[in-house]
Amino acid sequence: MGTETDEQAPTADDLRPGDLVEVEVGAVAHGGHCVARYQGRVVFVRLALPGESVRVRITEVRKGSFCRGDVVSVLRADPERIEAPCVHFRPGGCGGCDFQHATGTRQRQLKADVVAEQLHRLAGLDVAVVVEELPGGGFGWRTRVRWALDPQGRIGPRAVRSHRVEGVNPSEPCLIAAPGLNELAATADVPAGVRRPSSSGTPVRRQQRQLRGRAARPELPEVVLTAAGDGSLLAIWPDQPGHQEVPTVTEQAVGQSFSVAGDGFWQVHPAAADTLAFAVDEALAGVELDGGSSWDLYGGVGLFAEVLAEVVGPSGTVVTVEGDRTASGLAVGNLAHRQQVSVVLGSVEKVIDDLPETVDAIVLDPPRAGAGPELCRQMAARAPSVIVYVACDPAALGRDTAALMGAGYRLDSLRSFDCFPQTHHIECVARFLPA
Repeated sequence: MGTETDEQAPTADDLRPGDLVEVEVGAVAHGGHCVARYQGRVVFVRLALPGESVRVRITEVRKGSFCRGDVVSVLRADPERIEAPCVHFRPGGCGGCDFQHATGTRQRQLKADVVAEQLHRLAGLDVAVVVEELPGGGFGWRTRVRWALDPQGRIGPRAVRSHRVEGVNPSEPCLIAAPGLNELAATADVPAGVRRPSSSGTPVRRQQRQLRGRAARPELPEVVLTAAGDGSLLAIWPDQPGHQEVPTVTEQAVGQSFSVAGDGFWQVHPAAADTLAFAVDEALAGVELDGGSSWDLYGGVGLFAEVLAEVVGPSGTVVTVEGDRTASGLAVGNLAHRQQVSVVLGSVEKVIDDLPETVDAIVLDPPRAGAGPELCRQMAARAPSVIVYVACDPAALGRDTAALMGAGYRLDSLRSFDCFPQTHHIECVARFLPA
């Protein structure tokens, strides 16, 4: 299909950024876009929904390979398409949200489709996936953001696949940001020494950190804005020169208080920490673990170690491993009331050989890249009675599920949670038992 007439329609081999093409939209893919084909050439389309007929402006062309594009008009709409409420959600706009043009129900179905497709493609499993909604609605939930400062002094998220900043403020807010963060972005002082970017270049001290391709565009100073559970509103500048002690905040989950670095990892949805902790606890149920041994890998400040300590009881043991020095130090204090918990600082991949030879239960919450096949084999070799995997990336979950299956475990249950409404991101809690 072409833009206006067949004579004006570019051929698939001649596509250039800026070209307009009409396509029939196919399935949703991992990453927040849908897959379409233009004269047989794959086009990854933003702002579309499966089954729609749309006009797309090409934004990127990979020679001899796929293209990317944004929907600029809809010729036949999905029944659950809605008008996106955010002024920053548009073609070429903010890259922070993916699905504002769909109802919440449709968004969760899209995410379920992605999780199911990744498990089928990477692990050969056909799993019925239901994505569960968290309380609080679809907006105003993101309590931590990492935004950038542009040459005009605006703070905000970057535009999609770009370093251009979408400046936010109370009149043009980021709608998923927690209350107070848009106001903070508009009023935050830039500390002395944070190098403001010029309109033509890269801060000198970061030139050596540039990478090839998209990341080679001028880097911008970044700021972490936090709306903590204790009411704190913080602006933390990682690029501030010299040693700056990062303040800690207090978050609540599972009936306990957790000290967390103001720019450190904690679930960004206010309901997510409790939701995932309860799902982990549920996944550990039915296995006799009282008095048993357990590991909490990639343990952060101790959330899941707290769950494990309750499950194994005072006569059991919990070893929690975390590679970030600050988070590991905070875990020591957060878990001081649990005498059965030991906190180990170090990379999980390097530390695992030094952990006890036998373990009854393993909980892991790896970064987006996943645990990897070697760590999966090492965990399985210890023959735990249960492995509970908290996954923030469906593709990594699919790959690691395949690795665990190859090492003698089976996927016994899976729960998925919409911890990041309006985006393509999702959290899953998977339970693996010996096959």
